[in-house]
Amino acid sequence: MMMPLPEQPSWGRSQFPPIGDYGFLSDCETTALVAPDGGVEWLCLPLMDSPSVFGAILDRGAGSFRISPDGVEVPAARRYIPGTMVLETSWWTPGGWLVVTDALLMGPWHHDHERSATHRRAPTDYDADHVLLRLLRCVNGQVQVRMSCNPVFDYGRRPALWEYADEGYCEALAGAGGAERSLRLTTDLAVGFEGPLATARTLLKEGQARFVALSWSEHAPPRTFKEADARLTWTAHHWQHWLDRGRFPDHPWRSFLQRSALTLKGLTFAPTGAVIAAATTSLPETPAGGRNWDYRYTWIRDTAATLWALYALGFDWEANDFFHFVADVAAAEGGDLQIMYGVDGERALQESTLDHLSGYDGARPVRIGNAAYAQRQHDVWGAVVGAIDLYTRAHERVDDRLWAIVQTQVRRALEHWQEPDQGIWEVRSGPQHFTFSKVACWVAADAGARLADGRGEKKLAAEWRTAAEQIRADVLAHAVDERGVFTQHYGGTALDASVLLIPLLRFLPADDERVRNTVLAIANELTEDELVLRYRVGETEDGLTGEEGTFTICSFWLVSALVQIGELAKARALCEKLLSYASPLQLYAEEIDPHTGRQLGNFPQAFTHLALITAVTAVIRAERAQPR
Repeated sequence: MMMPLPEQPSWGRSQFPPIGDYGFLSDCETTALVAPDGGVEWLCLPLMDSPSVFGAILDRGAGSFRISPDGVEVPAARRYIPGTMVLETSWWTPGGWLVVTDALLMGPWHHDHERSATHRRAPTDYDADHVLLRLLRCVNGQVQVRMSCNPVFDYGRRPALWEYADEGYCEALAGAGGAERSLRLTTDLAVGFEGPLATARTLLKEGQARFVALSWSEHAPPRTFKEADARLTWTAHHWQHWLDRGRFPDHPWRSFLQRSALTLKGLTFAPTGAVIAAATTSLPETPAGGRNWDYRYTWIRDTAATLWALYALGFDWEANDFFHFVADVAAAEGGDLQIMYGVDGERALQESTLDHLSGYDGARPVRIGNAAYAQRQHDVWGAVVGAIDLYTRAHERVDDRLWAIVQTQVRRALEHWQEPDQGIWEVRSGPQHFTFSKVACWVAADAGARLADGRGEKKLAAEWRTAAEQIRADVLAHAVDERGVFTQHYGGTALDASVLLIPLLRFLPADDERVRNTVLAIANELTEDELVLRYRVGETEDGLTGEEGTFTICSFWLVSALVQIGELAKARALCEKLLSYASPLQLYAEEIDPHTGRQLGNFPQAFTHLALITAVTAVIRAERAQPR
């Protein structure tokens, strides 16, 4: 009698990996995300904000590049090689063990005999190789390995057309009509084609190794395993040497600071110095929700926070490169700054939806571009002047070029601070007199006054200092409720996490009762399981529908604010809790679902890692300052 086949267990798993389970790769010109099953599911070429060639993170049919043991999806372990952006995945199979190592290769500076057409910052000793390299090693037993490379150009709209590049089976080209560039697959495997899919299978025995390289520029990929291994080693050493330049405390939390530093470097577009907010677009802030945005751009408001974090860790070159990107933009704009720009300084970031994509786990719409670039947000002036103030503390004086920017930005702040705007959270409803926007205008006037003093402009310094006091008095008169707590905007009662920045920006001293009341009110009333919301969507008309998770940056702001008001024990406890929510690779998306601990939103998110650096540094310094 034939026995019935056992039922396959149903684990209730989504087809999409959890957002926090992706690995992040970068060569500082483009980025990639690697799923736990060995699939590269996000890669945009040739730049970070270009159309995707692998987009399976937004639609399972939008392209992926997978290498894994046959019949096994779940790896035994994943890690970064310490101090690097090189990802190592270990697989157990019934027959043996396989290790797959992934990297976007870095190499020596390429432009020795001609100037780069893209770089505006000073050349360094290294450069992106424009190669995604994947090494396979069988370390025990034997393992059947499969490779499937399925690029779909232009955000999943143009399937690849494959052809062999030589007489053998080891090099192939993929292109598509209208695609900006083709891809070259170079390997020591024998490749075949199944329509738009390039495939290969091989049995690896203990000690055997293979390589697969995907390249997209005039720079040659590795041609042999020996060359591929050497270039991977060069890349790993590059990252370790870069990290060695930093200053990190001898502390159990050091690894979080180091991974955050590497992530920020990976989100930096080296040719201009721009730091993008995240590597992705349209990863949802709510499961299956519609709060899905394109974050592959650089936000001006992040300038001062980026400089502070990088300076604090000793990465002055990177801080200065980003500062000069912002200064270039400010000088070119003549004062009328947008809130965000493309990685090459592009102004028009027209927003559209990709309705042919299903979205991450059904979250639609999928958006590219970001309409918020056209919003009026008053924090940009304070961000730029505050950044120049921070930059010049290390460089002693503000030069004529920067002084012209300071004057323009302070004038804009003083002309417009009494007007409403869309605020730091870029609400898509009507403008309001947001408290943080007023505080940011105060930063412009206050920091501008210090810079004017440094230039010997005593009259102008006094004028701006008087204006700063006027703004502060207005905020204190209209943004504090009857409990002595700062509210989201004038005339309202809702709380908003952005006012946690009041003590961090020195708008009021930390021992002011209103500061303490506000920090504790947010800790008690604007949290879910101790994690901080931006605001409660039921109390704020933001022009959107649906819920959202807790914003991790806001939770780290609360840690820093608690340190400021002397609540060090609470700050440390919250910081420990937040660090426990890091992804297995110590990365953070924009939000955390407080009920499941899952990461939500775009990933990895620069501003979250910036806030982590600030918070962790604040706790460590405060603890070390205490008497033993």
